[in-house]
Amino acid sequence: MEPQGEKPGEAEGLRITPQLLKSRSGEFALESILLLRLRGLGLADLGCLGECLGLEWLDLSGNVLTQLGPLASLSQLAVLNVANNRLTGLEPLAACENLQSLNASGNLLATPSQLQCLTGLRGLECLRLRDPLARLSNPLCASPSYPAVVRELLPGLKVVDGERVTGRGSEFYQLCRDLDSSLRPSSSPGPGTTEAQPWVQPGYWESQPPRSSSILEEACRQFQDTLQECHDLDRQAEDSLAQAEQALSSAGTASSFVF
Repeated sequence: MEPQGEKPGEAEGLRITPQLLKSRSGEFALESILLLRLRGLGLADLGCLGECLGLEWLDLSGNVLTQLGPLASLSQLAVLNVANNRLTGLEPLAACENLQSLNASGNLLATPSQLQCLTGLRGLECLRLRDPLARLSNPLCASPSYPAVVRELLPGLKVVDGERVTGRGSEFYQLCRDLDSSLRPSSSPGPGTTEAQPWVQPGYWESQPPRSSSILEEACRQFQDTLQECHDLDRQAEDSLAQAEQALSSAGTASSFVF
């Protein structure tokens, strides 16, 4: 998705002033500002933003910026979001030596050469030039070789467009890319599709007739014999108990006649 066109009365846009910066940050001195969120304010001119020498985190997304000149003095800047603007170049960022994360999706960057200015930023680890969820991109992202070119130009990157390309977790994204490539229909002629083969031999799932086993039969016979012996012992025990009770009863009756 390309950046949105100009709306009536929006061509000039707003200019950043010290009053705007102080009101948005709550700081009295521009040098004390560490974080600024200036999203969607219709900004077209960065004005005095370059005086915020201590700035480390800056969000300028959703404006109408065409150049980033004042940012060249922000040597402490570590995180920058300039998504959804009208930028055709990023040259001033070459001086932001501490920059670690840059979101420039939704601008007018047309060729990889416009990223050449970022090659000297040794700390740059995260770069986003397209955002499918927000439907933001750049013209250079339309090239099929775009991911490989960016990684070759900026080998120090760990995350490109939200996907980890080096370090822990990069194997997962590479696997997903390989799967996408293998599932994508190919225009070049290739070998015919191999017919699916069954996993098991025919009749594998059919029930088999029971097999006779002499060992099993002998075990069953021995179990039956043992069970019969248990029944016999139980009957003998009951007879013995009955005789004992009868003997005790007779002895009690005889003793009742003794004075």
